[in-house]
Amino acid sequence: MTASPPIRLGLTGYGYAGKTFHAPLIRATPGLELAAVTSRDAGKVHADLPGVRVHETPAALIADDSLDVVVIATPNDTHAPLAADALRAGRHVVIDKPMALNLAEARSLVALAERSAGQLSVFHNRRWDSDYLAVKQAIDEGAVGEVMHFESHIDRYRPTVRDRWRESSAPGAGIWYDLGPHLVDQALQLFGLPERVHAALAIQRAGGLSDDWAHVRLDYGARQVIVHASMLAAGGARRFVVHGTRGSLVKAGADRQEAQLLAGLSPGAPGWGEDPDPLTVIDAQGHAHTLPLAAGDQRRYYAALRDAIASEAPWPVAPIEALAVMAVIDAGFASQREGCAVALPLSGAERATFATGHDQSA
Repeated sequence: MTASPPIRLGLTGYGYAGKTFHAPLIRATPGLELAAVTSRDAGKVHADLPGVRVHETPAALIADDSLDVVVIATPNDTHAPLAADALRAGRHVVIDKPMALNLAEARSLVALAERSAGQLSVFHNRRWDSDYLAVKQAIDEGAVGEVMHFESHIDRYRPTVRDRWRESSAPGAGIWYDLGPHLVDQALQLFGLPERVHAALAIQRAGGLSDDWAHVRLDYGARQVIVHASMLAAGGARRFVVHGTRGSLVKAGADRQEAQLLAGLSPGAPGWGEDPDPLTVIDAQGHAHTLPLAAGDQRRYYAALRDAIASEAPWPVAPIEALAVMAVIDAGFASQREGCAVALPLSGAERATFATGHDQSA
């Protein structure tokens, strides 16, 4: 039997996201080939990826008919226009989060994908983090009963503002665009759509040009979900805290895959995704015990993408799921402007589509 040829991917952008996440994860996923990269510095790419074709512009890569998938890992304000160009060219498209700059752009992309030959997905890779998977499993198994209070933090200590687009005043910069989609996607996967969003965003660092602190409450009625991101937390923060009718969960440390990638560990190598920090469960009597964690593995996103293209399996992140994340991001900005909680700006049809997919995956 002849093996199927690999699915060929082209990566637009070889900055932090492209170099650190997409390239190594793609190359470590059987059945996929990273065939081309967009960069103005071909030498930089070839030093890491010998033999990979380098296009000078995203337009040239999108026009490359040898590619099956275009992965967009460029600055946030280019996500929607480049994705639209790739869909019009008939390519499958993966967009690094956030999907777009706003809900209107996201809706246009979803509509375009529905009438295009290619499919659309967004790289919400932190669904496959060890910390989130452990918390999700414990909630699903009823470890704390019905969840009433849920907190999810991504806190870092980076007191100096760096000269990069993510921390500039450009459209799409700031922590709510950068880390907010990770936090929101995980919350929506666990609990579905909130009723209202109440956000507070701030610039806390000297010389800051865009928000570097975000504290956002997702209102589910009795259940309250808090997602929080900051750049001035030197220690003491917990990744997850969950309180329910039968007990609590605490996960202190974060998934290690990003740190491992930055240290040069190849995905799938010994120790990949292993998390030495256990999940703590506190029962109704106040007794605590710990649970070991299964390893995280963000390659599962690209493995699911491969299977969806090869065999029509479900896509790893459906367009409606990414659209819902953008609705929460939009609502967060609106809440900050208006100083109050705002309703989630989704139509009845969008809510029904999300609910159908969420019920099937639950």
